[in-house]
Amino acid sequence: MDGYFASRLHHQLRAQVRHFAESEVRPRVPAMEAARTVHRELSRLIARQGWLGATISKAHGGMGAGHLAKTIIIEELSRVSGAMGAMVQASQLGVAKIVHFGSEEQKKSWLPAIAAGDCLPTIAVTEAESGGHVLGMSATAVRDGDDYIINGRKVYVGNSHVGDLHGVVVRTGPGSGGLTAFLVESDRPGFRVGEQKPTMGLHGFSFGELLFDNCRVPVDNRLGEEGEGLAVAYSSSVLYGRANLTAVSLGLHQAILEETTRFCTERRRYGKPLQELPSIKLKLGQLQSRLMTARLTAYHAVHLLDQGLACDAELMNAKLVNVESTLDSARNAMEIHAASGLFTDRPVERYLRDAHHIFAPAGTSDIQLLRLAEVALGTAKGEWSERLAEVARLEPAL
Repeated sequence: MDGYFASRLHHQLRAQVRHFAESEVRPRVPAMEAARTVHRELSRLIARQGWLGATISKAHGGMGAGHLAKTIIIEELSRVSGAMGAMVQASQLGVAKIVHFGSEEQKKSWLPAIAAGDCLPTIAVTEAESGGHVLGMSATAVRDGDDYIINGRKVYVGNSHVGDLHGVVVRTGPGSGGLTAFLVESDRPGFRVGEQKPTMGLHGFSFGELLFDNCRVPVDNRLGEEGEGLAVAYSSSVLYGRANLTAVSLGLHQAILEETTRFCTERRRYGKPLQELPSIKLKLGQLQSRLMTARLTAYHAVHLLDQGLACDAELMNAKLVNVESTLDSARNAMEIHAASGLFTDRPVERYLRDAHHIFAPAGTSDIQLLRLAEVALGTAKGEWSERLAEVARLEPAL
């Protein structure tokens, strides 16, 4: 399956990222778990590898490698650290709004810096009161001459505490046509980051609160035209968010299988390795089957995206299948480990905690099912993957 979708260069990229993850990320995991706060140094080190530019064209300093390459990068980092996989996926989610809606000047200003690892981008849409209901947001931007003045707060912003450039969607008017997106640099007066709160998992990653108090940004920082904010939010979530979070889940799932099979090989019961018990073999077979199915849905969806083909439904399904199967496998792995899984000398409890963090962003499983029901009923509202296909299709992918 991997060989069907992936080329020789994809395999080389996987080996490169895996080597980095094992040598540079894994030794830092215990410190991240102990500190339970954002790891700025490692985030920057990963960014400097150039992987944030996976879907940035070579003309703008990126890899021009496509969405399958992006998936492999996130997957391999998440196999070692879900937190650092989440950091990369959030940054690449921040790339989407500039790639698809940025002016040529904005692309020239920001994409090379992002690709080089000198700028970590974010996207900020969700608000505490409205949650996933984008049209319920209340943060505002008011035109004042050649500037806009932004007020309000955003929550659950990936890379909140390490981000340099925040893509913020706020209200400039009423209704669905009253949302507009802006690029807000982290050092602008009137902008600040809320205190980072302790979380269940993804220790080393930050997803916190951004606050805007009469934050003035120039008109040149507006992404697209007034009223295009809904398109910025939805397209970024559909084309990048679902695929990226699928990749994080996939990496965690791979780690769960590897750790559990290792445990079953080492641990003995009734004078034999645990792996020889029929009940354990059945559970391991189920983990293997789930992972194979999850990887197929993930790679197929981003392969279609790289080809510029309609794939909104495939992206929804990939997120649904990967999140749910990873959670199921994490629970089964805990059952196999039994009391041993409750101690932090083994990482299986970390995988379970981290997997829960991937459930809600870019739509819960219920949201994916509702959208897939619309596909079945023929009431889906168009394909973002078709609308933005020409921009999504880069130079030949790897």
